[in-house]
Amino acid sequence: MVEITIRKRPREDAVVTQRKFFKKTARGKVIKVLRERYLRDDVNCGIQRCSLCSLDVEPTLPPLGTQEHQALSFGHYVIPDTNVFLAQMDLIESPLFKTPIVLLQTVMEEVRHRSLPLFNRLKMLMRTDEKTVWVFYNEYRSETAVIREEGETPNDRNDRGIRKATAWYNSHISLARPPIRNQPKPVLTTAVLLTDDVANRQKAEAEGLKAISVRRYVEGLKDANQLLDLLSVKGEEIEPTRAAAPRQALYPEYLPTATVLAGIKAGQLHQGHFNANQYNYLEGSVNVPAFTKPILLVGRETMNRAIDGDIVAVEVFPESEWKAPGDEVVDQESTLKNDDAEDSDDEEGEDDVEAAVELRIVQKEGTKRPAAEKQPTGRIVGMVKRNWRSYVCHIDRTSLQSSNPGSLSQQTVFATPVSRLLPRIRLRTRQAPSLVGQKILVTIDRWDSSSRYPEGHFVRALGQVESKEAEQESLLLEFDVPYRPFGKAILDCLPKEGDAWVVPPKNADDPEWKGRDDLRDLLICSIDPPGCQDIDDALHARPLPNGNIEAGVHIADVSRFVLPDTPMDNEAAARGTTVYLVDKRIDMLPELLGTNLCSLRPHVERLAFSVIWELSPEAEIVNVRFTKSVIASKEAFTYEAAQLRKDDPNMHDDLTKSIRLLNDLAIKLKAGRMAAGALNLASPEVKIHLDSAESSDPVDVEQKQLLETNSLVEEFMLLANISVARKIQETFPQTAVLRRHMPPPPTNFEKLKDVLLKRTGRSLDVSSSGALAASLDQCIDPNEPAFNTLVRIMATRCMLSAEYFCSGSVGRDTFGHYGLASPIYTHFTSPIRRYADVLAHRQLSAAISYSPLHPSLHSKPYVERVLDVVNRRHRMAQMASRASVEFYVGLALKARGISGTVTEDAFVIRTFRNGINVFVSALGIEGLVMFKREIQFDAENYTVSVPSPNDGAPTTISVFDKVRVKIDVEKDPNTQRGKVKMTLVSPVNSASL
Repeated sequence: MVEITIRKRPREDAVVTQRKFFKKTARGKVIKVLRERYLRDDVNCGIQRCSLCSLDVEPTLPPLGTQEHQALSFGHYVIPDTNVFLAQMDLIESPLFKTPIVLLQTVMEEVRHRSLPLFNRLKMLMRTDEKTVWVFYNEYRSETAVIREEGETPNDRNDRGIRKATAWYNSHISLARPPIRNQPKPVLTTAVLLTDDVANRQKAEAEGLKAISVRRYVEGLKDANQLLDLLSVKGEEIEPTRAAAPRQALYPEYLPTATVLAGIKAGQLHQGHFNANQYNYLEGSVNVPAFTKPILLVGRETMNRAIDGDIVAVEVFPESEWKAPGDEVVDQESTLKNDDAEDSDDEEGEDDVEAAVELRIVQKEGTKRPAAEKQPTGRIVGMVKRNWRSYVCHIDRTSLQSSNPGSLSQQTVFATPVSRLLPRIRLRTRQAPSLVGQKILVTIDRWDSSSRYPEGHFVRALGQVESKEAEQESLLLEFDVPYRPFGKAILDCLPKEGDAWVVPPKNADDPEWKGRDDLRDLLICSIDPPGCQDIDDALHARPLPNGNIEAGVHIADVSRFVLPDTPMDNEAAARGTTVYLVDKRIDMLPELLGTNLCSLRPHVERLAFSVIWELSPEAEIVNVRFTKSVIASKEAFTYEAAQLRKDDPNMHDDLTKSIRLLNDLAIKLKAGRMAAGALNLASPEVKIHLDSAESSDPVDVEQKQLLETNSLVEEFMLLANISVARKIQETFPQTAVLRRHMPPPPTNFEKLKDVLLKRTGRSLDVSSSGALAASLDQCIDPNEPAFNTLVRIMATRCMLSAEYFCSGSVGRDTFGHYGLASPIYTHFTSPIRRYADVLAHRQLSAAISYSPLHPSLHSKPYVERVLDVVNRRHRMAQMASRASVEFYVGLALKARGISGTVTEDAFVIRTFRNGINVFVSALGIEGLVMFKREIQFDAENYTVSVPSPNDGAPTTISVFDKVRVKIDVEKDPNTQRGKVKMTLVSPVNSASL
């Protein structure tokens, strides 16, 4: 590589630029790289009132001579190296860490290359008002730029550049504040290099620089006790004198990365996401393309320190060693309750030995199971990508030092994550006694092969367990929902008129009206759930003179306000979706847009994007057109109000006729979808009754009732999404933003098919979506109307998840939406709450030549990256919403049960060796009924035989049986929230079992 450095160009030309030239051999090998870099002498140091630097930028570092901190007996700035930001970001972000920071360009670029999530946190750190951070472009200042020397590694070159920048700051400070004759020597602010790299620190000290490790630096700060808990163990150095004796390995070491990648490429190893088992902490699985069934992992050794969501490399055992999954509930919390946090790495505790014996018994039974039930079985041999982040936990009170539980000295304790899919985390903290009873945030730092548990560090406390505020925040953190307030840069993107913004009067020369259809006279209305404020969609229908019908879907024109590549657009892309909780909403867009300027509220003019069809009386599409428009909704109905209006025989106004016309068309559209093979699936949905907007305390819960008007809106939204998908895919075949639902592997239905056949004599045909739909229609019990819904819910759980994708990234034959039986689909109808819809709006706008398409949406890699984020945010938002419902259902049942016992009918949906899983349809919740006494378990026939409390004949309970359960609410040992506990009342009283 040849690097040319050019100095002292005119300032207007001396910009940060870089050009690369490559010369390759015929085989593609790079033999030369030429880089040009223009260096300047005027890159600002960032220190206020510096006499040597120009004043054309606003500096942020406190002025020379001040003593902002007393940690090292003099005022100073810190210059952290790259690893400090990679390992100790929680410390740097803490409001207690107040030292002014010089962020070097070298460090910033290295963080960006090594961890995009941490780089995004670093960018937020740079923008926050609570921190003093100055970005110094050392690579473009003539005195601090370095060129990589022959034989020097990139890491050594960067370390040398960091040391050179630190030396320059100290020299620069001395020149800016020279001593004055006959006056006391001023106390100068000094630049201190912060690094945990022993070699780098020794070189810095040899060069006369002040350098210190993170731990030693923090120990000298004012709030050292709190800050020391924030230190990540992965970033701490181990001095030779402090190194502990080698410990016995409890897990196999991972294969080297190169070996793992070569093995995956050769097909000898398989790559996939690790999925922990929610019922048995000693089992996990990995889905890989090579097998129709997931690879089963049995025991902690074969799971080899994997955390749910990690991307792992798996070695598959010979087929003779394949097993069926266990059929027993094995709970980590109760099984390992006597483990000692301090000594858990030495030898197995009695409880863990018992668990291992129990597991061997279970797996011995599993090997006897029919071959059809067995799965590929293997072990994790390598880690491709960790999925670690901060987790919501609570301190296990029993792990505190028994000799002095209230001690403020550092002790090692267990942090129990809220999620049952995660292992306990070992935590060293001085605050353990004060953190007991609180929800806390903990980050996993490392998991050595010699440690039974991962090690982590404390981030911050969230509040007392079961307090509504702490539970809400912990729920958002648990599912990684961005909930920070919108920053100034984002709010600056809003219309300056604020609430006063209105659609201007119609004028052909007004850019707001250019290319828009005036649809204000149409009888347009919206139909939404009660209390809906972010109204995305509205509809209309009217008969045409030729006997056909015009129907229109009008969607909020969000892309008019959210422009590409702006702070608001970037924030919406990062959030991905609005998250709906029971008593609050975490918006994707600022409230001014979501509930006002974009919301299609009644009796006000709004900008819209309209899809208008001409339909035959049989709901067949004659033609469709897309247009930007201005509308004025005539009414905002709830589903119930629209249903009442439609059904009222005394209502004959034009708006009511429009609703009836829409409903007639929707019925025919749905019939057409069903005939094409669309599925009518189900998921449990409940309605939480809150006592008031002020307290939001739940008082009751009931199952949601779906009305005909729900289906009316759904059918037209589906039709709009399908029509838009066709248009944008035709126009942008490589980058169209689409949504697909892949057909599930037939093996996903094996268990459900077998249960249905053995318990009810019914067969389930899964050869196609149409065959499945027909089979589900036949699953009817005349004596139990809820049976069909139950089977549909169980079938839904066998499906794959729908996902957004870029049209040019997959084969055309995989575009289809299995559940809707549509060959192509997208999301266009909810741009206020989904970012994918905003992208579809931009593409449709370009497809109808209303506006040019932003260059980013011509880039397939860009679209793929954005949709990866959106898919993840969508999944997490769904889980957060469900968790919120579960939390409030627990509160509601607790409130309902104050005056007496809550009992409900339930269906058995799964049997275990030591319990049953039941579904309470009236409440939309599931629960485990665990048996204390030994029961007989018939895995082949999905039954359990429960002894009678009176020593009578045992009672046999099977999947699909209807039972009566008593429902109590108790504190969950994992979540520390109220958890539903179910006890079997009928056919047997299990209180004594």
